[in-house]
Amino acid sequence: MSAIPQPRTATSSALKPRYWTQRVDENGAWRTDRRSSTSLRAPGEDLAALRSGLGRPAGTVPALWRFYTSPTDGQVTPELEAEHAALSLYGLHQQSQSRPMHKRGIKAGTALRTLHRSGRFGEEAVDRRVAAAVHASSVPSLVYRLRGLVTQLRAVEQPLDYDALLQDITRWHSPASRQAVRRDWGLAYHSWGARTDQESPGDAR
Repeated sequence: MSAIPQPRTATSSALKPRYWTQRVDENGAWRTDRRSSTSLRAPGEDLAALRSGLGRPAGTVPALWRFYTSPTDGQVTPELEAEHAALSLYGLHQQSQSRPMHKRGIKAGTALRTLHRSGRFGEEAVDRRVAAAVHASSVPSLVYRLRGLVTQLRAVEQPLDYDALLQDITRWHSPASRQAVRRDWGLAYHSWGARTDQESPGDAR
């Protein structure tokens, strides 16, 4: 039985666990409330609130304020902007899904490779969407393109590591670190050979 993890220390980037970590354990299963033994599956009203941030700047959607964990001095930091984006995408990804769509270790390139191989969507069409995302030159442009890809990941029930995605979106602000993220995604997306341990057992249908 997994309980809600304790808040991070003051030296951590965020003072408390991200929303998806509060709900999902390290094995990719829903946590359980120790007092009531009920599942901490993300409620529909939370997911609707998260989705309300899609296409809107960080800090401008009151429904999301209670979900933010990134420290701020009153300014929108790159981390807060990335958390807003990740929360909004998670709300879209988890919508109508019974199992968690956050799973540690499944980074964007790996998840998108599984989407490419799923047979649900044309491989060339997925390639074009992924190429458009990695060529985005700003965070809003990247998030806009990820929105369509996350919708497709949901359709094939492919989880994604939202902590890693948040870090990648944060790094997208800098041209140098953006190039490193592109490289990481590209190497994972175009890898070959047998399925890696990071892919979910039900992936690559």
